[in-house]
Amino acid sequence: MKGILLSGGMDSIALAYWKRPEVAFTVNYGQAAAEAEIAAAGQVASLLSIRQEIISVDCSSLGSGHMAGTDALDLAPAPEWWPFRNQLLLTLVGMRAVAIGVTELMVGSVASDEVHADGRLSFFNSIDCLMHMQEGGIRVTAPAIGLTTSALIKISGIPQSVLAWAHSCHIGNLACGVCRGCVKHYEVTSELTGDAY
Repeated sequence: MKGILLSGGMDSIALAYWKRPEVAFTVNYGQAAAEAEIAAAGQVASLLSIRQEIISVDCSSLGSGHMAGTDALDLAPAPEWWPFRNQLLLTLVGMRAVAIGVTELMVGSVASDEVHADGRLSFFNSIDCLMHMQEGGIRVTAPAIGLTTSALIKISGIPQSVLAWAHSCHIGNLACGVCRGCVKHYEVTSELTGDAY
């Protein structure tokens, strides 16, 4: 059985539409936009008849940057950086996934995520080995890691009306319009529609 980390952002929504896994995992780990992410992910999971599992573990005291509503650490590669976030999310999701028989966890990382060490192919290869060697033998894959967001969206065939449900803001449940997530959302939408940004 296949599962996906479905954050409710453009990349994970497009990947879910393309790959149609049986289970979608959405994690509230204390991020500022948790409510909107859960709602967006839930709409897509319902449309695609994918079982949605919501995992809530408050790690807000461990976060930093825009997603945690604090200043970024000095070593942060980008203002939204949350230390070891993908490792945390995969661990939390893996704990539930192994209990319900999921054998593959897909992550919606794309080429531009390489600004973060945990958004690179080398990270996903390493955590795949780590999780696969443990009980349950879960595999971790990032099917769109070599694609741009626009390319992923085109390959997925997701309609604009469904993609419009995506929540990309790092700062809150309403789009701020200025964070890197919002800017990426506007730029990708502009590229896909041909409108000037």
